[in-house]
Amino acid sequence: MEHIGDALRERNIELATNDPVVRGGFTQVPNFILKNGELSLGAKVTYSMFLHYTWHNDSCFPGQERLAADMGMSQSRVSEFIKELAAAGLIEITRRGMGKTNLYKIKFVVQKAAKRTRGPIS
Repeated sequence: MEHIGDALRERNIELATNDPVVRGGFTQVPNFILKNGELSLGAKVTYSMFLHYTWHNDSCFPGQERLAADMGMSQSRVSEFIKELAAAGLIEITRRGMGKTNLYKIKFVVQKAAKRTRGPIS
């Protein structure tokens, strides 16, 4: 199966719009991330940003400075969110050293949600 990035490079799919929102693209976030009550909102946004970088560039090694700028947060907050994602087993971090950015492997680990008692959905 051909990667969508290859198809777009061949220009056999063209966006027929000048709308900047559509032209900027979209990032899909798995529902198991959105519905994970154990993850902070910041960790969910960080995971979404990793997906954005990966799906648009075929790899993911943004610096924390870049992440912080794109998310409108401090580097220390972004670092906390990255640690949260790693602790949850949702990303794997490879430190490359020598002033290079870390390499992040995004894991799609769907875990069965704990059973809830019936009640209103909030």
